[in-house]
Amino acid sequence: MTAELRDVLVLLPMREQLWLAVGVQATGHELLQQVCDQTGIREAHFFGLSVVRNNEHVFMDLEQKLSKYFSKDWKRETRGPQGRGRPGAPFVAFLGVQYYVENGRLIRDRAARHLYYLQLKERVLRSQCAHREEAYFLLAAYGLQADLGNHRRLAHAGRYFQPQAYFPQWLIAKRGSAYVLRHAPALHREQRGLSPREAELRFIREACRLEDVPVHFFRLYKDKKEDRPTVVLGLTLRGLQVFQEVNRTPQLLYDFPWPHVEKLAFLGKRFELWPHGQPAARRLVYHTGCAWRSRHLLRLLRTSHQLHLGLQQARQQLQLLEEAEEEPPCSPSTSRSSPGCGGRASPQQPLAVVQVTLVSMRAPNAEATLHQVLEAKAAAGHADQHSRSLGHTRPETAPRPAPRSRALGRALDSGPRGSVNSLSPSRLQKDQLPEGFVHVPLTVLGPLDRGPWGRRPGRRLGEMERDLPLSFTTSSLGITGG
Repeated sequence: MTAELRDVLVLLPMREQLWLAVGVQATGHELLQQVCDQTGIREAHFFGLSVVRNNEHVFMDLEQKLSKYFSKDWKRETRGPQGRGRPGAPFVAFLGVQYYVENGRLIRDRAARHLYYLQLKERVLRSQCAHREEAYFLLAAYGLQADLGNHRRLAHAGRYFQPQAYFPQWLIAKRGSAYVLRHAPALHREQRGLSPREAELRFIREACRLEDVPVHFFRLYKDKKEDRPTVVLGLTLRGLQVFQEVNRTPQLLYDFPWPHVEKLAFLGKRFELWPHGQPAARRLVYHTGCAWRSRHLLRLLRTSHQLHLGLQQARQQLQLLEEAEEEPPCSPSTSRSSPGCGGRASPQQPLAVVQVTLVSMRAPNAEATLHQVLEAKAAAGHADQHSRSLGHTRPETAPRPAPRSRALGRALDSGPRGSVNSLSPSRLQKDQLPEGFVHVPLTVLGPLDRGPWGRRPGRRLGEMERDLPLSFTTSSLGITGG
């Protein structure tokens, strides 16, 4: 008997459409695999499938069946015998970036990196950082170089690009299309010689410096009796931010890097953020609106923190290699240890003193070891995976509130109440938590000291990108519904 199929419309970045048919019992993994097959993506580590609930994207747990995320019509038969009958409307899902990284070299697969670039490009068009006008012109120059290649005098004369495809609408309205078309080509010409790949990498780096681009926003209720949410939680590259709406404009209240977060706790619809080093009375308490939304927010916060820790050393090594390649070569008469050379390798032996270890990380007074997690599930079955609590690795620095209130100027559609579940990464023991809370220790997962990520001599960036560990397990962190 042929499995009953459902039509799914998957929207890609820049609103490209992908029509797929999956079985009624299919899981998120099966749908994502079809998307990857159609788009040529081999590594989708940083991407996820989402659906829209209450004007907010909710990322799927790929282990769950799709029926959990679509309407009740999913299980109803939409076609009669021999395919007769009116087909139902397609079910809509979105392929998008679930985990942001500021360095595109962490994304090894070319198709995945290009899709990541397209997603950031789309978010830049909606960015509202009015105090960073120059950044948008530089991003447009990188985008033009990535999309069109070197500026050519004859081919790229006049209006050879649409301003709205590279600049936010508010900037075009402020400066005018004529201003943009007059100045952007000059910056495009300055990128001559830059390969499309390098232009995309530079675009990714600069786009991630805009405060409202590499971030997921979630609306929360300051009080459970509120009619509409007035608090916005931002999940950023480095941690969490809390905004308060003032005249429907989000103003930054708190900025918590991950090391400054003592505990995140969910109890039904209640969400608590415990700053490190502060008494319980100083914790921030908000409400998500419904337990279903809480469970998914919990899962995203947990896996984002875990990935941040797992990629920490890889980011540091890439930064060292990039700095070494940008360093001007020393003259033969200059000592390697002189300040002008910075003690780096000579051009004859590039990067020889930079070791790509990616093996272990030890913080002061910490017992945290990075372990390798093999990308393929079959290989992962043969590898030992361990984790240790980071309860005693937190710095003594107190969490920092926002130095000043600043408006993101981002239009966030308010929606009905949303979600919550149970997550509690903290140093407290289970018996110290209130009834109903789930204790989830923060863990570090990464490469083992042997195998393909083991110690090797310093290598160039291209070789490093091919060897970065990008698959991380979350099985060591348990979650139960609230």
